Amino acid sequence: MRDHVKSTPSSPHPARWVSRTGQSLLLMVAGAGLATAGTGALQAMQPSFLEPPQEQVESANSDGAVAIVPGLGTPTSSNFVAGIVQDAGQAVVRIDASRTVTTSQVPEAFQNPFFREFFGDLPESQQRVESGVGSGFIVSADGTIFTNAHVVDGADTVQVTLKDGRVVDGTVVGTDPLTDVAVIDIDADNLPTVPLSDSNQLQPGEWAIAIGNPLGLDNTVTVGIVSATGRTSGQIGVTDKRVDFIQTDAAINPGNSGGPLLNERGEVIGMNTAIIQNAQGIGFAIPINDVGRIADQLITKGQVDHPYVGIRMVELTEQNKEAIAAQTGLNVQDETGILIADVVNNSPAARAGLRQGDILVSVGGQPVTAAAEVQDQVEAAGVGVNLSLQIRRNNRVETISVQPEALPNG
Repeated sequence: MRDHVKSTPSSPHPARWVSRTGQSLLLMVAGAGLATAGTGALQAMQPSFLEPPQEQVESANSDGAVAIVPGLGTPTSSNFVAGIVQDAGQAVVRIDASRTVTTSQVPEAFQNPFFREFFGDLPESQQRVESGVGSGFIVSADGTIFTNAHVVDGADTVQVTLKDGRVVDGTVVGTDPLTDVAVIDIDADNLPTVPLSDSNQLQPGEWAIAIGNPLGLDNTVTVGIVSATGRTSGQIGVTDKRVDFIQTDAAINPGNSGGPLLNERGEVIGMNTAIIQNAQGIGFAIPINDVGRIADQLITKGQVDHPYVGIRMVELTEQNKEAIAAQTGLNVQDETGILIADVVNNSPAARAGLRQGDILVSVGGQPVTAAAEVQDQVEAAGVGVNLSLQIRRNNRVETISVQPEALPNG
């Protein structure tokens, strides 16, 4: 584990092979129309964690410190992109990951001794190798690389191709599926690195330059602008992710996952992660401040402790209130706040005395009108820190203190 990688200041996909369902955050909007990232065909206008073609093979800075450069700037020449690619592109890598999967080939009915008497013993399992391609970028001269969790999660082998053509084995230091951030390590020295910007200072309209390996085409560069910042996981339809996103119109395609999104100074502002299928000019990247914060925990302790309180919420839109009335008979009159639709048994929320039907008014002293705002406040509070919740119950306003716990695994 490397402990010298400095994370960026804390803030308030593409390889595919896994058949993974979204992990419940126990702190999410419980409503229709929100799609989670997973396997299977995604419908038009739903986000896709970038997925390059799979290949299935039947069984057969010398101290390594990361530079953080704040502030805004403007291009100094009409060919500034070429200069950025020449410099920052040296630190962009291709990541090939694979794993062996064993699947059962015998229908359950044919496991009955009656059928075996006639057909004999059928082969019970078959192995295949699933592989995918993604991107990453080097942040320390001795081999620390940031990429997406879905690029390497569950991989048996990871190979990293450097800009100079060398292919080296990679070791997964840690992955965090809830933010889709991973850190891998390679045994090498004096590697080129790319500086990290302060994504908290990012503004819509700034340049956005994506470098990666879309569809396996190495060292591809696309250029656009930052279309928006602070897109929530709910807004882009991936409610199982605990991170906000940068929206860009720079072309992002399968194979770009884990690659850097750069500003006009060649500094990383985000990690390319997701696209909207069947939509042009809509891609998403994880802000580099969030990437650095998560990566720092992965490097120091191999995992990330995400706080949770154990509630499910419904935003008080007119449509949601009508649905609540139709399904439960509950006539919600509140115009502001968020309805607590359910409280998980034995959760921090349950122990604090929160109840189904309470209306959340503020969290941590901040008024809330969206589930993402609640989630951000809980995430910012951290594990084991008392968090003040203001609720409306029976037309009375009450204040309740809850102590978030680490989100259980699984």
